Amino acid sequence: MKRTTFANWPCSVARAVDLIGDWWTPLVLREAYYGTTRFDDFERVLGLSRNVLTQRLNRLVEEEMLVKVRYSERPARYEYRLTDKGRDFFPVLAAIQRWGDDWLAPESGAPVILHHTACDHDTRAEVVCAHCREPLRHEQISAKLGPGFPERLRESAMATGRFTPEA
Repeated sequence: MKRTTFANWPCSVARAVDLIGDWWTPLVLREAYYGTTRFDDFERVLGLSRNVLTQRLNRLVEEEMLVKVRYSERPARYEYRLTDKGRDFFPVLAAIQRWGDDWLAPESGAPVILHHTACDHDTRAEVVCAHCREPLRHEQISAKLGPGFPERLRESAMATGRFTPEA
């Protein structure tokens, strides 16, 4: 079955899901955050087929979340290193981990604990308002159309009542 693409939707969530919405891509990124860089190590740790891993790594390279760097000439071998764009996705994965720890972890507790080396404490992701630093709660959020929303769709989008008028 062919997958529907969301790459051109006027929604950043849809575009992000288009990139990381399969079940292997976030796990490949997780391993990259843990320091995995080589194909064979990704394959061994994740236990996924070479062709699926190749597809996921190639897509992450195409999307500039990873960069492919040769580390051996003969045979040609490559490492996959996080780019700024790839590193910037870490808080998203940490937020997913927190939700999984809160709602899906076994009774014994979280399988993996994040440790913040800067302050030397265990931590959890928390999404906060960039202005006031208070935690974001859906009950306190409204949405308004941004400058990147297509002009041709603005009137119908406003008619749904999902968005507040622009200031």
